[in-house]
Amino acid sequence: MTFKIAIIGAGSVGFTKRLCSDILSVPEFEGIEIALHDINAHNLDMIAQIIRRLVEVNKLPTRITASTNRREALEGARYVMCCVRIGGLEAYADDIRIPLKYGVDQCVGDTICAGGILYGQRGIPAMLDFCKDIREVAEPGALLLNYANPMAMMTWACIDYGQVNTVGLCHGIQHGHEQIAHALGVPKSELDIICSGINHQTWYIDLNHKGRKIGKDELLAAFERHPVYAEQEKVRIDVLKRFGFYSTESNGHLSEYLPWYRKRPEEIMNWISMTDWIHGETGGYLRYSTENRNWFESEFPKFLEDAGKPLSAEPRSEEHASHIIEAMETGRVYRGHFNVKNGGTITNLPADCIIESPGFVDRFGINMVGGIELPLACAATCNVSISVQRMSVRAAVTGDIDLLKQAVLHDPLVGAICTPEEVWQMVDEMVVAQARWLPQYADAVPAAEARLKNPRVKTREWEGAARLHVRSVEELRDAKANKKAMA
Repeated sequence: MTFKIAIIGAGSVGFTKRLCSDILSVPEFEGIEIALHDINAHNLDMIAQIIRRLVEVNKLPTRITASTNRREALEGARYVMCCVRIGGLEAYADDIRIPLKYGVDQCVGDTICAGGILYGQRGIPAMLDFCKDIREVAEPGALLLNYANPMAMMTWACIDYGQVNTVGLCHGIQHGHEQIAHALGVPKSELDIICSGINHQTWYIDLNHKGRKIGKDELLAAFERHPVYAEQEKVRIDVLKRFGFYSTESNGHLSEYLPWYRKRPEEIMNWISMTDWIHGETGGYLRYSTENRNWFESEFPKFLEDAGKPLSAEPRSEEHASHIIEAMETGRVYRGHFNVKNGGTITNLPADCIIESPGFVDRFGINMVGGIELPLACAATCNVSISVQRMSVRAAVTGDIDLLKQAVLHDPLVGAICTPEEVWQMVDEMVVAQARWLPQYADAVPAAEARLKNPRVKTREWEGAARLHVRSVEELRDAKANKKAMA
């Protein structure tokens, strides 16, 4: 096979290596071209060295190209993967810092809440630029496999406004599947699941072990007695107890999508765990991402050396992308959970929204399993987020700052904490701080700047309820050595 795959945002070095390793593990794909693109020439050079090393060591004829010219990378591509973070860690820091001034404490801030909504405002204009290039220079009918967050908003914009065939991909369901199996004490391969909802708010609505249905009481008891999960997953366990269904997302993620667990600073620590950032730490993913960037820069020679191992030494991952492409190119059927336009697949969610639900892939493309009805509490939670997503996408496309403020106002956690006046001022502050990445709001920025000169509400400098400092490379090295010594 001789088709081309382009990766936009290939400078996400570790993740790009995983995606490429998966692709290169498919025997039929040895002769393809993988075109790497990033606007950061330094990161692009690093990942190109790593992937070329993989190809060389495994004696593959695969062609690896790298270019900072996006159209050049996209030209003739049959598949396009997107892994971008518009604004990088600099803009991301504002997604966390500014809402804290108004009392909004986020763990991740990349899906909804104030940070996720602004992240989408930065990402959607860029995605529409990508879509324009895909329509003009990629292979006709090219499939965009989007890994960029906020997943639902970005995928929604690409389909409705970018007019490109797009599927959103995430690994939360696979991770949760593994966790449930571990809690129950059964092999993952023996536990069948049906998981459905919207990205990062998907629900395990059916669990079967060797044909036996696993109910709420059995699952709840398994998590409550588990020595690790009982401490790390307090929000997820509480939601399971009240809704009757387990959520895909980590404790930290789920806590910021709902209005109940992070609204009172003095109670946040009751619901989170500081054993790892993903369990609820304030700005946890920002810290983790910053440390990883610094670590990679320092340890690049080791990463390059590791790329010299044969592909057979590392199992193919559960990331959907390579499996989808394999199914479409070879006809080998693949079952996964995909982010696509609903269109009635989930009967009690809006037809226009982006859902995450089971589907099968073959030469005919992605075929979703229809007729799914979510439990009412799960659907209610999803519907609140869908309304926020719909307004956010429309605002990002039109540059309507009032609609943007209305989207933030209706966010569950923001609405539990902030008054309307605080929301209006917070959005002004975030738009002004991130103006260089928000071209659609250029006309609105001067008025926002003027309003901020005479603020109507008081703010405070607050680090949040559970903030940790960014560790240096030396501290990371010591932590890794101590962990290894204790293993």
